[in-house]
Amino acid sequence: MTEDQTKAAAAEQTDGASAEAPAPASALPAEEVARLSDEIVSALKTVYDPEIPADIYELGLIYKVDIEDDRAVKIDMTLTTPNCPSAQELPIMVENAVASVAGVGAVKVSVIWDPPWDPSRMTDEARSVLNMW
Repeated sequence: MTEDQTKAAAAEQTDGASAEAPAPASALPAEEVARLSDEIVSALKTVYDPEIPADIYELGLIYKVDIEDDRAVKIDMTLTTPNCPSAQELPIMVENAVASVAGVGAVKVSVIWDPPWDPSRMTDEARSVLNMW
């Protein structure tokens, strides 16, 4: 992680903890983290909610992607509703898509409900596909 990335990460802390000690530098080169990040996003964009003709990334269902020093990837995602009929299959689809990225280690997907998803999380691309202007 570069110094700027470390500062940005510290600035994003929302738990009220002090940002006095910077996060330790990543063992992965910045170029490799950037490559993995881009390819992970591309992989996430291949996963579609079976009931909605937009990918889960553009829908705003992916809340966080962390790439660890050992290349393990931890993903926090949500669903459009707790009663989503695809609740069992979507996290597995996400795990499989990200695991297919070259250089990625173990993948762990956690479904979270806080903050709850709402349509404001969608990108303009998703709004356009869903005709929600």
